[in-house]
Amino acid sequence: MTTIDTHATGATVPSGSPSVATTSAEPVAVGWIGATDHKRIGRMFIGVSLTATLAVAVIGVLVTLERALTRSMLGLDIVPQMFSAYRVALIYAVLVPVVLGLAIAVVPLQLGSRSLAFPRLATMGFWTWLSGVILVIITIAANGGPNGGDKRMVEGYLVAQIIVVLGLLAAAGSLAATVLTTRAPGMNMRRVPPFSFAALVTALATVVGLPVLLSALIYNLIDYRYGGSAFGNSKLIWNHIGFGFTQPFVFVFAVPAFGIAIDALATATGKRLAMRGTLFLGFGLIGLGVMGAVTQFPADLRRNLFDQSFGTAMNDILPYLLIQGLPILGALIVFAVGGLALVKGRPRIGAGLVFGMLGSLMIFAGLLANAVYHIGDAQLGGTVFEEGNRILIAYGAILAVLGGIAHWGPKLWGRTMPDKAVMPLALLGFIAIALASFPYLIAGFAKQPADTVVFRILGDNGSITYVFDGPRQLWNVLAFVGHVLMAITVLAFIGLAVKSFTSDDDERRAGDDPWDGQTLEWATSSPAPTGNFAEVPMVASPEPLLDLKENAGRTA
Repeated sequence: MTTIDTHATGATVPSGSPSVATTSAEPVAVGWIGATDHKRIGRMFIGVSLTATLAVAVIGVLVTLERALTRSMLGLDIVPQMFSAYRVALIYAVLVPVVLGLAIAVVPLQLGSRSLAFPRLATMGFWTWLSGVILVIITIAANGGPNGGDKRMVEGYLVAQIIVVLGLLAAAGSLAATVLTTRAPGMNMRRVPPFSFAALVTALATVVGLPVLLSALIYNLIDYRYGGSAFGNSKLIWNHIGFGFTQPFVFVFAVPAFGIAIDALATATGKRLAMRGTLFLGFGLIGLGVMGAVTQFPADLRRNLFDQSFGTAMNDILPYLLIQGLPILGALIVFAVGGLALVKGRPRIGAGLVFGMLGSLMIFAGLLANAVYHIGDAQLGGTVFEEGNRILIAYGAILAVLGGIAHWGPKLWGRTMPDKAVMPLALLGFIAIALASFPYLIAGFAKQPADTVVFRILGDNGSITYVFDGPRQLWNVLAFVGHVLMAITVLAFIGLAVKSFTSDDDERRAGDDPWDGQTLEWATSSPAPTGNFAEVPMVASPEPLLDLKENAGRTA
């Protein structure tokens, strides 16, 4: 039984198109502002965060262009706020909400649940998060935020970021409770679909990790409000809250990207997924990036490590392998299980699979880059290497989520996106991420600084120079092109999605099971109605819909 579906009948899913719960009419404003339908809540998160992605890509364009020029384009007093806005928005206005939004929209359908656990909590989380994001933008624009010069706006930024974190915590808590308590009868944790399990890992890690960031924000707010005797001025804020905006903590928000890829792969092959327990272990190991936030321990390898004593070396190596190495092992495990699925069956190439795999590959590159970043002899601290690493993780997860939207769009909007039109966007996004990130990984080894605070100002004409050697314009122009291409990718995807999902063309109308799926979301109508299922289905394996199809084939 479940906490939501307390009147489950235990009936199996009937063949063909099953009956579904009917929807009740309600005012449009109430339906969205006070939404309790998880599909609406998820779509609100997705819509706002994809719009924010465009804004973040534009900021990325401005930041890279600023670095490429010998004279400040934005003004030396504005540039620090641009850097802060870019760092904050990429993670908490884009990455976290878009991943949670897709999970909130899809996971209850996969679990055979009629509802999200605590749906009003999730809705409150959305509006709290959105309000906080708006306040963050206002305060940073008014010379607040880290490196800000207006004391009241710096305090306002810290309050706004606290509101953002509280909203995301509410949404993540609702999602975690859904996976843990609202599964269909017979669906134990070993039978949960890969995407839902990956979403659970992210939700639990978020619930564990974000309170650490929340406490750091509160401490900084109190200290800054009363003189900054403990933590210092606004220019030192990143020293105390920066762990929440960088690696390895952000790894936990990218775990569902691997779930999207594996779920789409299993559907594409039409075969049962082997080694599910090992796969779930892989998801969990990637999620161990949360330890970087919880422990507040850098887990670096000090310089000249092998000149130290054995005990000193082990004091560095063991935490490094635990915090920086295990997520890499987890990703390798996921890829290995995916490779076994490819061997078992030849997949039908679809948008969900292509976007998911390309996004996961970029995230994996980010995991490797993070391991390099924390090697002391590489001397990458304070360089743009960390930014390139963050772009790999965030943009890679966004690319995978675009694939998830194309894959599960029929259940949310009742329409499909044309593969021939959407698949080239996966390749364009892949190229965009490579251009936006890899030049900065290379520039990091040449010691290109991450922020303008280390630039030397020459005279009074606003010209600047960098304190490092290398083809500055080449690296920054390539990153500039990458952000432009990412903006084009997301904008084109949004345009194609709106056109496809609102089309009256019969060719775009989705059947109940357009991809010949295996899991419960494909056992209800497209689009799925409020209530999802008229009867809570009984689950006997990880692929309940495939069971039904095989039984029908044997009796035919």
